[in-house]
Amino acid sequence: MGRYLARRLLQMIPTVLGVLLITFVLFNVVGGSPASMVLGEHVSPATLEDFDEQRGFNKPLLFGRWAKTRAWPDGRRPDPAAWEPGERIVPLKFALRPNTGYRLVLEARAAGGDFPNIGKTKVHFFQCLEKTGAFFPMSGKNDAEFSNVWKKTEIIFQTLESTSASDLRLAVQGTPLEIRSVQLRRRMASPWDSQFFHFLRKIARLDFGTSSSLNQPVTRLLAEGIGPTLALTIPIFTLELALAVSLALVCAFWRDRWPDRLAVVVAVGLMSVNYLVWIVAGQYVLAHRLGWFPVWGFESWRYLLLPVVIGVISGLGSSLRFYRTVMLDEMGKGYVRTAFAKGVPRRGVLFRHVLRNALIPLITNVAVTLPYLYTGSLLLESFFGIPGLGYLGVNAVNSADVDVVRAIVLIGSALYVIVNLLTDVAYAVVDPRVRLE
Repeated sequence: MGRYLARRLLQMIPTVLGVLLITFVLFNVVGGSPASMVLGEHVSPATLEDFDEQRGFNKPLLFGRWAKTRAWPDGRRPDPAAWEPGERIVPLKFALRPNTGYRLVLEARAAGGDFPNIGKTKVHFFQCLEKTGAFFPMSGKNDAEFSNVWKKTEIIFQTLESTSASDLRLAVQGTPLEIRSVQLRRRMASPWDSQFFHFLRKIARLDFGTSSSLNQPVTRLLAEGIGPTLALTIPIFTLELALAVSLALVCAFWRDRWPDRLAVVVAVGLMSVNYLVWIVAGQYVLAHRLGWFPVWGFESWRYLLLPVVIGVISGLGSSLRFYRTVMLDEMGKGYVRTAFAKGVPRRGVLFRHVLRNALIPLITNVAVTLPYLYTGSLLLESFFGIPGLGYLGVNAVNSADVDVVRAIVLIGSALYVIVNLLTDVAYAVVDPRVRLE
């Protein structure tokens, strides 16, 4: 078994990395700009840049030497687009970082049609003007050949110790130019200094970031929410499992008799009622009208009674149908007929043979449910004001709190991988026919 566990643990490494990559892509690419989702579209570019800087969102996505900057957003064209000869200021949204390398890429062409006498000419038009606190060129293509077709030229420069938004100036010499696009990139210290590797380094330290809505470390919020969540989900899981298995054995004991048929009717009825209906009806009738339970809050164990009852009732129908099918399937197998032929009483057959051989599908179903003990019940916690992870997750989605949602999804995914390994071990424990090789 030790060799099997070691091999499975090694196989979990690429699986976990795949989960990390998928989680990263979903929250950093598909969702759009986290800064815009949290702060809105009407805040200043400098504020958005500061938000990205604190969380590493202003780095290259996976790998790269150059990163975008909101000082000159992609797609923004200079105004006016036609530059006459002379000094031109490139108006930035905010001052660039001091002592940092940048790359400026311009796409332009000579204005006014073809050049005199020849179809192309050399135009020396890019020049970084040196001044105190401004920029000086490190390297760049200051000479470019232009005709009436668009061409690109790049300038690589480094900022000095103090900068302002109007320090970036270019000199256009000789011929007016029409500018189609300007692209500005910030140089990274290393190609590996990217969002993904920044994300991996934080996860390795168990640092899930800072909640943008609550301004607290996500790790602290998860630690505070796991207690109320488990206080709700563990009783629901335990009671529902015990009732469903017990009633399934009753159905197998009195197969095709009135207890079995009544259990089927009850199970179908419970499955037919929507989860939200149970919550609203329970709160209105049992809590508001009859006053048997508190309606909202998490001050003592009494506040958990009604959510636990609703959770058990709402999930009992599907669990009972599943375990009943498993038990009846075992009742029709040959070893059960052999046990009856040997004179084993019906009760002994159920508990000593049927239940034991039904543990494999039972463990499988339990394994699927276990990760949900961590994520909590979104509806129950939200409707009853229980400050667990489900309640935290709903508020995070409503407030576009990316770090909190990503942490909950990531830990839940990792739990699935771990539970799958524990499930295989449990198979070998309960069934001697299963060998871990």
